[in-house]
Amino acid sequence: MALHPKIAEVTDRIRARSEAPRRRYLDTMARAAAAGPRRAHLTCGNQAHAYAAMGDQKDALVAEAAPNIGIITAYNDMLSAHQPFETYPALIKRAAIAAGATAQVAGGVPAMCDGVTQGQTGMELSLFSRDVIALSAAVGLSHNTFDAAIYLGVCDKIVPGLVMAAATFGYIPSIFLPAGPMTSGLPNDEKSKVRQQFATGEVGRDALMASEMASYHGPGTCTFYGTANSNQMLMEFMGLHLPGASFVNPNTPLRDALTVAGTERAAQITALGNQFTPVSDILDERAFVNGLVGLMATGGSTNLVIHLPAMARAAGIILDLQDFSDISDVTPLMAKVYPNGLADVNHFHAAGGLGYMIGELLNAGLLHDDVKTVAGDGLDLYTQEPKLSDGRVTYAKGAGESLNTKILRPASEPFQKHGGLQQLSGNLGRGVMKTSAVAEERHIVEAPCRIFHDQDSVKAAFKAGEFTGDTIIVVRFQGPKSNGMPELHGLTPTLAVLQDRGLKVALVTDGRMSGASGKVPSAIHVCPEAADGGPIARINDGDVIRLDAVNGTIDVLGVDLDNRTVATADLTGNGTGVGRELFEVFRRNVGLVTDGAGVAV
Repeated sequence: MALHPKIAEVTDRIRARSEAPRRRYLDTMARAAAAGPRRAHLTCGNQAHAYAAMGDQKDALVAEAAPNIGIITAYNDMLSAHQPFETYPALIKRAAIAAGATAQVAGGVPAMCDGVTQGQTGMELSLFSRDVIALSAAVGLSHNTFDAAIYLGVCDKIVPGLVMAAATFGYIPSIFLPAGPMTSGLPNDEKSKVRQQFATGEVGRDALMASEMASYHGPGTCTFYGTANSNQMLMEFMGLHLPGASFVNPNTPLRDALTVAGTERAAQITALGNQFTPVSDILDERAFVNGLVGLMATGGSTNLVIHLPAMARAAGIILDLQDFSDISDVTPLMAKVYPNGLADVNHFHAAGGLGYMIGELLNAGLLHDDVKTVAGDGLDLYTQEPKLSDGRVTYAKGAGESLNTKILRPASEPFQKHGGLQQLSGNLGRGVMKTSAVAEERHIVEAPCRIFHDQDSVKAAFKAGEFTGDTIIVVRFQGPKSNGMPELHGLTPTLAVLQDRGLKVALVTDGRMSGASGKVPSAIHVCPEAADGGPIARINDGDVIRLDAVNGTIDVLGVDLDNRTVATADLTGNGTGVGRELFEVFRRNVGLVTDGAGVAV
């Protein structure tokens, strides 16, 4: 199928916009790759330090004939998504030796959970942790002894940070090995109902706790389609996972076999063999466009609207919000996974999953097939399905049809003809809204606004019964310069209650919502942020705001904002407690949200 003209247009636009930084990046990668195996440039003393703990594998490392794989791991045992990685290094090392290679854990990176820190002070470090992860991975790989890298990470900021590092070390191959989702627990819609009941006082904390524990109950990622699972989708669409690897449950024979297969593939594609595939060749503009298409077709997380530009910049590619919007316009929404529907990612995977979706989108001309991937040339490889045969991964033709059209539909008969994200622009600046979970009759909201400077004040006003009419709730000074841009997902139950009471409500904020953003229309990532003197800092209580996701606009009506005084907020309390002191340099130097809110890129 010929490439859709809009996909071709956006790709060409990104390529032209990125010409200079991409050329500098590729020249840097080419010079590094031309230097040959990294270990050859170490002194004998350097190498002795690097190999001291490698036992009977020292000779192979010294000889430089066997590829050495560096493992970057986000393992910790307090987070369900990353706990399975405890056993991966030993499995990878055994698989590497069997494949004639060696492997070393090059370093660890932090992995924090937005679920644990949601509504807490620690959430103010969440977005910045992405850049810390990239920096930490760079430290691990800086020992310069590796011919390939394997990245072990899953959740919200971890995968984007690791991709930034992989792109920076793009002269060596990189493979991402996931851990998979936990098995299905309490259905997400039932959990959401209990949250709303708790917000209104209908049930107590004991019922809320029981519900949450029944939902988040075992190892693996959360099963709703939030940022963690959007990350896994992205790695498959961009060719950094093995085909079909994203949504296989932890601690299963197929999961372990995929880890072994990923290790073997990492050894095959180093510069020491004849299938050299540096990640700089994979992460081009076509791969990022494929990732954008996957984000829209699945109704993925709004957090990726921040992360994708940062990841792309690390590879010399410049993305713009208009790229997201234009691709959304032509990409069908093919999946209904909570919060867009009732199913979870296990149900989605069983219905045909990413392999079926990639095949449909290729046939519709909405994806670039002519890409390089860790599995080989061509995205068509990702329509295959992994099977277990005598303990090893084999590939078979994937599902040619959806096995549950309530969850997964063909591109020709989608749930919506357009994707799940909408750019918004107007006299309030630029922002984004996730429309896939919002009823169409709520895509336009026009109402007087109430202004708050933190989410706790919104909850207090709700408990005091202050919201009695249609209201657009503005929560400002929540951008990265203000306080690190924490997610405001804790507002979702409150706003949902107001909406269920028949009010027209919406949220406008320079902060973030969760990848689980739900049914309340929310204009998020408004930029420039209030702390930068953006228009959102010039509005007053009672101003009428029109949020229009149909036409992609967000405006204050009948007001000349240029003649308004810029509001200020007391942000002194944002600088101390729970490690915030250490991140002052990040808050001072962070880039625009529309550019990825980067510090390291």
